[in-house]
Amino acid sequence: QVQLVESGGGLVQAGGSVRLSCVASGRTFSAYAMGWFRQAPGKERAFVAAISWSGGTDYADSVKGRFTISRDNAKNTVYLQMNSLKPEDAGVYYCAADADRPLEHARRSDYDYWGQGTQVTVSS
Repeated sequence: QVQLVESGGGLVQAGGSVRLSCVASGRTFSAYAMGWFRQAPGKERAFVAAISWSGGTDYADSVKGRFTISRDNAKNTVYLQMNSLKPEDAGVYYCAADADRPLEHARRSDYDYWGQGTQVTVSS
């Protein structure tokens, strides 16, 4: 069982930056693929970014060049650095983990474990 706890959300102005963190429990974090998804009000949860156990990354087209996903296996933590934020980036951001997910499947939402989410609000 893996528990995920996100933090770092809040209110930020358009054009600003914020870094989300997701801390995972368990001793096999380094073997997990990690993903970030977001859900805006009235919309379905959507893929944002993912990082494989080996460090490969994938990004939604809407965030490429602005967001960076990274991981620190020593701290059991995955990060999402979000720069040049836009109002459409607002939503609840969820961290997800999966033990057997190749990067080519990173955008699928059927991850094994999910965090509770952290709210990001972007003011225009």
